[in-house]
Amino acid sequence: MSLSREFGAFVAGLTYDSLPLDVIDRAKGVTLQALSSALVAHAMPAGKQALALMQEEEAGGAGVATVLCSGARLTKAGAAFVNCEMIFAGGKWDTFRMLTHPGTAILPAALAAAEVAGSSGREFLTAVAAAYEVMERMASEYIPTVMSRGFHAGPVFGIFGAAVAAAKIQRLNAEQVHGAIAQCVNLASGNLEGIRSGGRSLREGGAVRNALLAVALARHGTPGGETVLEGEAGFYHSYAGNHRGDLRYSFTARNHADVTKITEGLGRDWMFLETLYRVYSTAGYNIAHVDVTAALCAEHDITYDQIDRIEAVVNWMETEYPSPAFPIPTRGVAAGPSVGSTPYFTAYGAATRGYPMLRGDRPGPGESDPPEVLDLMRRVTLIPSVGRTLFGPRITVFLKDGRQFSREGTGREFIWDFEEEARRIGTVAAGLAISAAQYDRLIDTCRRLETIDNAAATLIGLTVPG
Repeated sequence: MSLSREFGAFVAGLTYDSLPLDVIDRAKGVTLQALSSALVAHAMPAGKQALALMQEEEAGGAGVATVLCSGARLTKAGAAFVNCEMIFAGGKWDTFRMLTHPGTAILPAALAAAEVAGSSGREFLTAVAAAYEVMERMASEYIPTVMSRGFHAGPVFGIFGAAVAAAKIQRLNAEQVHGAIAQCVNLASGNLEGIRSGGRSLREGGAVRNALLAVALARHGTPGGETVLEGEAGFYHSYAGNHRGDLRYSFTARNHADVTKITEGLGRDWMFLETLYRVYSTAGYNIAHVDVTAALCAEHDITYDQIDRIEAVVNWMETEYPSPAFPIPTRGVAAGPSVGSTPYFTAYGAATRGYPMLRGDRPGPGESDPPEVLDLMRRVTLIPSVGRTLFGPRITVFLKDGRQFSREGTGREFIWDFEEEARRIGTVAAGLAISAAQYDRLIDTCRRLETIDNAAATLIGLTVPG
């Protein structure tokens, strides 16, 4: 079978009872992460702008789906777009291999489809798990090469996750899921030049709207074609430059990926479990610099005034954002330390042993940085390495008395079960528009989501104040 047919059979045949317990647990966790991010963004300009835009565009239309936090009613596509933009604005995303953020696309599509369908929590969780698995398997080896061709891997691959979530919730059969994936190939998009030249690019919000269109086309019988992913003129040829698996860049320096292995172990070996949580509102690779450095300093009772300098050995791709082919001049080793840079977050971990959960990647109005952070970041050196795992820096702190201490990040520090996710993300409660008691109810609803009859309506309702 073609890749899209294998995925179609997997998605259509997947049941809640066949999901491993850790997969169910992770589906609950990513749901809580996305909803929390939308709540953080409840008053941010990007979310307000998206809602105003859709209300104007859809004036006179039927409101069948609900916008998070506001309770406004829009079409499925309109609500999914606004919800995506709000989740994105909040900065509390999940992350897969540095440059894709599956939940920003998958959860808005799943919520819109499940609300309209009145889906149970079991159906919702099954769709979320299927969507993550398909998207991440498609993206895994190809993210750096896709980025090197000027595309943004987030929306390019996110459309497939969003479509699979909606297709599963709408109970499309294997043929129809195959067709939806095929139409996603026609609708996938996302470009890097906007963010490199001072703009704000349309990302997963556009992918979600297009995903719902792809599902509608498939549901109404539009044929998809047989080898739309791996064919000579298919998806991988277009976005990766060839359909043979040859890679221009990779995280590991391997220059080839076996396309035939994308579906190997499907339903048995869950790549979804590699998804990690970005609790600090900064580029994903920076979160490890905060926590690994903080843990090192706590372990050895190191204080700011004792530190001479810090070295961080990191995966080389983390210093070439968003791609070695198109690096942003203000990022990476060459740019040097500045507010919002990786050395800044390393210094935060060392000087304060953490980072404020409700802040962006730099001070907002009325906020300031501790002078210790601004001083110490200028004594942090990044050392790129092909051999380092993603999000797993080796931090070495050199003290003024000549001693030095090191700690190795594993890249798995931000892969948690639901209870740890709830504990970590729950610290945003003080800055939300809903009460702490209501946020606790939201956490508990996610925790026992398999028992909820109308999952999406319940979840969405708990994000609306009062």
